[in-house]
Amino acid sequence: MSPMAGTPKKNLMLFSGRAHPDLAEEVAKYLNVGITAQSAYEFANGELFVRFEESVRGCDAFVLQSHCAPINTWLMEQLIMVDALKRASAKRITVIMPFYPYARQDKKHRGREPISARLVADMFKTAGADRIMSVDLHTAQVQGFFDGPVDHLLAQTLLAGHVAKTYQNREITVVSPDSGRVRLAEKWADTLGQRPLAFIHKTRDPFKPNEAMVNRVVGDVRDRVCVLIDDIIDTGGTIVKAAEALKEAGAAEVVIAATHGVLSDPATERLANCGASEVIFTNTLPIPEEKHFPGLTVLSIAPLLARAIQQVFEDGSVTSLFDGDA
Repeated sequence: MSPMAGTPKKNLMLFSGRAHPDLAEEVAKYLNVGITAQSAYEFANGELFVRFEESVRGCDAFVLQSHCAPINTWLMEQLIMVDALKRASAKRITVIMPFYPYARQDKKHRGREPISARLVADMFKTAGADRIMSVDLHTAQVQGFFDGPVDHLLAQTLLAGHVAKTYQNREITVVSPDSGRVRLAEKWADTLGQRPLAFIHKTRDPFKPNEAMVNRVVGDVRDRVCVLIDDIIDTGGTIVKAAEALKEAGAAEVVIAATHGVLSDPATERLANCGASEVIFTNTLPIPEEKHFPGLTVLSIAPLLARAIQQVFEDGSVTSLFDGDA
């Protein structure tokens, strides 16, 4: 047999967009790899350019980007990175989007509306992505929009673990901000040791995004630590009204926990002044220093991403690693 024959050595390479370099560096540290060097810049008219500074031929490429504002810029940058890798003969390309862009546009509420979450999946498939990895999708159906493997990682264990440790000797009620999150609240309640549930009954005007009217609290919350959970907090209007309703209903304390801190203005001001004793996010999206406030806790998602990347690279079971929901 020729000395050139045989099974080629697998090569994991990590690539990072410019949206959240701190998260990429932390993931790289856990994986004990470097972030592949690249040139990335914008032309005068806003067009983006990306070129990798070393060969990627035959590699197992993992392309990490956090989709914060300006979300369309970072979405386009990641698409261009995938296209560049495909054209440079990367063997397999896994797109890592801790926060899936346009995930809230996952179905048509009225006629003549787009399903933008599906469009995002189609664009990445066209660019050359073989696999998608994301954390706490807004709805599980988004997994079916991509024609290939989708690893749906869960931050619930990370967030609930922090709550369990911090409030271990307190009477806890898990609260869903609306009826649509009750199933997630049930999982939280199980994780925290069969805690009771409550939810906020509310109505929403489909013509007014980011606005909701809280009606009433359903469930026993009086004199209890109410852990108010959600996947995304954008402007904070809905979650803050829910927190205020819980306080009015006699909650001893309100703790807010969510995976993705979008924090569009005036979310920071609202959360800081809503009476919650603690607001907990992961770092799927960057939370700059100017948006920090007393009572804010940011937990790192990097160990979870690194473990998932390692499992995919080694052709292991991501499903078993993440309790059957990956």
